[in-house]
Parts: sequence; structure tokens; C-alpha cells
Amino acid sequence: MSNTIESNVILNRLPKHLRQFIKPQNYEDYSAIDQAVWRYVMRKNVDFLSTVAHKSYLDGLKQTGISIDSIPNMYGMNRILKDIGWAAVAVDGFIPPNAFMEFQAYNVLVIASDIRQLEHIEYTPAPDIIHEGAGHAPIIANPEYAEYLRRFGEVGCKAISSAKDYELYEAVRHLSIIKEAPNSKEEDIASAEKKVEDLQQNMGKPSEMALIRNLHWWTVEYGLIGTLEDPKIYGAGLLSSIGESAWCMTDEVEKLPYNIDSTFKDFDITKPQPQLFVTPDFAHLSLILEEFANTMALRKGGLSGVNKLIHSKALGTIELSTGIQVSGVFSHVIEYERKPIYIQTTGETALAYREKELVGHGIETHAEGFGSPIGKLKGINLAIEDMSPRDLSAYDIYEEKIVTLEFEGGVTVSGEIITGKRNLQGKIILISFKNCTVKHNNTVLFEPEWGIYDMAVGKDIVSAFSGPADLNSFDLITHVPSTQTIHVKKSSELLKLEALYKQVRDYREGKNKTISRTKVLEELIENHPNDWLLPVELYELAYIGNETKLCESILNHLETIKQNRPEVGRLIDDGLGIIENKIKVE
Repeated sequence: MSNTIESNVILNRLPKHLRQFIKPQNYEDYSAIDQAVWRYVMRKNVDFLSTVAHKSYLDGLKQTGISIDSIPNMYGMNRILKDIGWAAVAVDGFIPPNAFMEFQAYNVLVIASDIRQLEHIEYTPAPDIIHEGAGHAPIIANPEYAEYLRRFGEVGCKAISSAKDYELYEAVRHLSIIKEAPNSKEEDIASAEKKVEDLQQNMGKPSEMALIRNLHWWTVEYGLIGTLEDPKIYGAGLLSSIGESAWCMTDEVEKLPYNIDSTFKDFDITKPQPQLFVTPDFAHLSLILEEFANTMALRKGGLSGVNKLIHSKALGTIELSTGIQVSGVFSHVIEYERKPIYIQTTGETALAYREKELVGHGIETHAEGFGSPIGKLKGINLAIEDMSPRDLSAYDIYEEKIVTLEFEGGVTVSGEIITGKRNLQGKIILISFKNCTVKHNNTVLFEPEWGIYDMAVGKDIVSAFSGPADLNSFDLITHVPSTQTIHVKKSSELLKLEALYKQVRDYREGKNKTISRTKVLEELIENHPNDWLLPVELYELAYIGNETKLCESILNHLETIKQNRPEVGRLIDDGLGIIENKIKVE
């Protein structure tokens, strides 16, 4: 595959700042061992999941064009996914939570294109194509669930993070990479695990992003559906883990009804989950999401919303009651009677209305920050935004008038009015002054020498959320991950083993029927005695061909492997069981 990315109508809608995370899948990089890992997991999963997964799973496998025998080419998948209104893109492992959720808001599945090592065939903490492609993609064929996923992304990408959230994201990303990478040192893994653990124990009050990530984990990743007595699997983490999908069905895993309380249940990405939540149906997921969204600054605004943005130390937006939006890094808020009466940003700031930047009020105009009073004028019940032209004239809020506006809480704005901007409903949303002084009691907040003072108009902060109001106001093409997925140079021994896997795959697919499978087995026994998956694949071919002698030789070799490597005994037995039960997977 070339390094270009095949697009479609859904991907064409993606904003530039999301495109920075997309990478080519490079399908030719998958080895025959990778293909065998995919095939084993999928055959085992479909065998087991046909009885314990939600009915949408098997239906979705067919609808989304995911093959059981071959790793999906996701840009080929797109041609099928678009029929259900979705698309898929390849990324490098974990991406920032806000970006991950924003992709979902655009109906785009984010798929980590790497695949787990054979040694981690049952579970990997790193996102991989088995987890994403075989876990997430099939369930979105269910319309109710697909809408939940989209809506979750829409709400989730507005959740405000704390400064520590990003540090934890980087630490978890690093841990997942080195745990999955071959040749990682045990002490390095232990050190990375300790860093994640230390951060998790010292996060302070959980941010909105931390809470909504819990909801995502207990539904999209590890959700069960149905009744507590007879739940079915729909979470992608369970659908893609051949170990945990079986274990989660046992009584050792506590089953709890899914409700808003799960927001406060933390998870450990590196370990199996001790409890899971069961939703009665997919519609219930959306009800809980709305219940949580009602607690977010996105809908509540107010003093707490501004403080969340200040604590995040990241780009965010407040929206006032007139609809004007201020986007920047918020640094300070003055409060009076538990209400914000003045807000201040630092550095580049932009003003917008209905997600569209106001002409002349981008980051070039407000490069050094922006401050504005909020609330009503002292002693006047009528807010500025509710004043008629006659009212405004009566209070000297009029072009070329020199005026002092005294707000409740002690903020005063004194200067000559230049002009104002109105919204579509005719309400004043911005007033510009020259020769302006702004004070809070005796503290000067703006001086005439600083230039034009633009005052946002609004009696309340009605919303506060992560990111800018207008995506085009800021340069968002800035993400550079601290760590990249590790791809080590393959040893000559591994390359020879891959070649044997390739021969067997070519034989099964009819590309080369002259290959001697007996010789492949002999070479395996002599040079790769610990490999268990290829003998299982050889056994399948011999079993189908009713080659009794070859079957016996392979089974003897597999018994030797089980004695030498008891940890893979169950994997071998499960693989043989699928073959001998003649389970046909289509």
C-alpha cells in the first residue's frame, strides 16, 4: 500500500487538527505471523462469542466486511462502513482523549493499525487492530449503539481535562508501548507501571475528562448488556480479548447495573476488570450520557466552569448568555457572591458567535489575552443585553458617549464608546471603547495605553468547554507524542519463522499447493520448537485432508510444547477444539 491515505465523503469532513493523527495502514507490513494471530483470535472469538456476545456482533462482522481469515484493510473497510454512515482511520496507538472522542463525533472509528505480538495473543494493554477492528467496528452496525457512540464523542470532546490528565495520558501511552514492544526490559516496564500508579493515586479531584473516560470504559470498552443474570458482551475490550471475554462471564467478575455511579469507578488498563456494568439496552446508555452531560460545565457554565478551565491550563471556551464565545487559556476569574464578575485569559484569544469567529477579533487582535466583566450594572435590574435602543441611550451606552459602567461586585469600565456588535436577535454582544480604564475596586485591569478595550456583554456564563469555539481560530496542528510505537529490527530467526508461516498461509489459500507441510513441521521442530500457533495451523490442514499420520506427528509435537510451555496449553487446546469440532466460520 502506498503512503497516501484513501479518503471518502465522511473522512473529507474531518478538520485539519484531527487529520494530524492519521497515518497510513501500510498493509504490507503485516507478517504471516500477524495474519495467523488475527485468524486465531477471530476464529476463537467468533466460536465463543456466538453464544455470549450481543446479537449485533456477528451481524456486524458481516455488515462491516471484517474477514475472519485476514487482517482488515481499513481503507477497504471504509467502502463498506460508509453504507452505515461511518469510516475508519489508522493511528499510532493511543491518541489524546479529546481527539479520540472528536473522531467519534464525526462518525470515524480510530483504529490502531499495529497488531499484538503472538506472546500477547490473549490481551494487550496497547490499542491494536484486533481490539479496534474486531471489537469496535462490528457493534456500530447497530443504529442505536452507533448514535450513542457519535453522541458520546460529541459530548466527550468538550469535556475539560486537568493538567495532570495529559501527564497520565502520556504515561499510560508509554506503558502500553513498552509492554507490547519485544525486548522491553522488566525494570523499564516496572518503572513505567510505577509512574502510572503514582499519577493515578495523586490526580486530585477527578476532571470531567477523567469521569467521562470512566463512562467510556465501562460501556464502549467493557460493557455488558441484558440482565444481571444473563448478560451479553458488547464492549470492544471484551470482544477482542480471548481471555477476558470468557473470564468476564464467570461469577468471579461482579455484575452491577449500569447507572451514573459508574462515572466514579476508576479502572486499571493493565489488568482484568474485577467488576463490570450491565445496561438493559443500548438506549439506556444514551440516557446515562445525558445525565452526565447535565453535570458538565458545557451545560452548567458559571464560576465552576471557569475554574475548571483555569485548572486545565489548556485552550478552552466560555459562552455568555448573549451567545458570544471567548476562547483562550483562562488564567484568572474575579468572583462576587459565588458568581464570576470578571474573566481573564492569557496569550492568544479569539472571540466568536455560534462557533464562528467574529470579524476583527481573532488571535491577531487579542494576542496578549482578553478580559471582560460579566453580570449586571449596579443598581439596574435590566441587563445590558436586554436593553432596548431607548434604554441604551438613556444609560449613555451609545456611540461616542464617554461613560462609566459600574458592575455589581465592583468592576468599573470607563471610556469612550466606539461601536458595538449585535447578535441575530438584536442583542448587544460586544462594546468597544477607546481611552478606557477598567478597575476592580482599586486594582487596575486595563489601561488606556493598551489600546482599544473590547467588552464582551453577558449577564451569565452559560457554558464552558474544552477547545476553541471556532476550530479555525487557532493553530491546532501541534501534537507531537512523547513516545512512538516501537518497531524493532527482526532477527534472522524470526524472519525464517515468518517465511514458514507464509508457506502455510499460501498453501491454505491455494496460492502454492506444492509446499511440503511435513517439511515445514520438521523445520519447526528443529529450529523453532517453542512456536505453537503454526503447528495448530498445520494440524487444521492435515485434519481437513484426513491425513492421519501427519495429524499424529503434529499432535505429538504440540504435546511436547505443552509440557515445555504449560502457559500456552489452553491456547493450543482451544485451537485444536475449534478444528476438531469442525466449526465453520464465515
